Amino acid sequence: MLPSDDVQKAIASAKAQGRPAIVAFMTAGFPVRDEFISTLNQVASAADVVEIGVPFTDPMADGMTIQRASHTALKQGVTLRWILDSLAAAPVKPAAPILLMSYLNPLLSVGFDELPTAARRAGVSGFIVPDLPREEAQELADQLKAQGLSLIQMVTPVTPVDRLSSLCGSADGFVYAVTMTGTTGAQVAVPDEVLEYLDRVREASSAPVCAGFGIRHRDQVMRLAAHVDGVVVGSALVEVLERGEDAAEFLRSLHP
Repeated sequence: MLPSDDVQKAIASAKAQGRPAIVAFMTAGFPVRDEFISTLNQVASAADVVEIGVPFTDPMADGMTIQRASHTALKQGVTLRWILDSLAAAPVKPAAPILLMSYLNPLLSVGFDELPTAARRAGVSGFIVPDLPREEAQELADQLKAQGLSLIQMVTPVTPVDRLSSLCGSADGFVYAVTMTGTTGAQVAVPDEVLEYLDRVREASSAPVCAGFGIRHRDQVMRLAAHVDGVVVGSALVEVLERGEDAAEFLRSLHP
């Protein structure tokens, strides 16, 4: 089985249990660089998929919480190469498949020729690249596919119908359906129009659909459950880690 298949398998397993999959976001090396692998394993013990954020100086899609986490990790010397090396050397592999969420610059610094092989060696199943439009992504997508890795597509409530169809048609792993325009972190009330938008995404996609941005509470997950295959929980989990609380307990509390 290819690494990219692990993500869809994990989402399908959660759905078989009667709940949406939990895709948990954490910033690599936050809050403490030397505890990266132990923090990852704690998160992975209660998540279906783990999205590891590569810290970056200008995370334009992220709100203050993840910006703060990125800044802290960067000050501790966390880089994409360090993340890949740490994952490859980890004595215990995480219980959930891993995705790396990175802006384009860190990927370019490693190089598209080297990156897919290093990522597969590290146990990574795919990438999310918020600032790489689909029209400019073919080179990276082809390189990743050659190693059995996914390039996750993102859509938003203002994505035009024809573009939505194109993005969903080329989706691999899952479609990341952003629930609002703007940055991560703000709580989303999940109005009816968001649910209608998610239904449109699901209808257009043969891959699973996971909703993200602003998901913090079990009530939100319950309201979304009939309309998506999974939910992405980011800023709320980063804040739990920042406070030194139990990440696994928090993630389990989101299950409907």
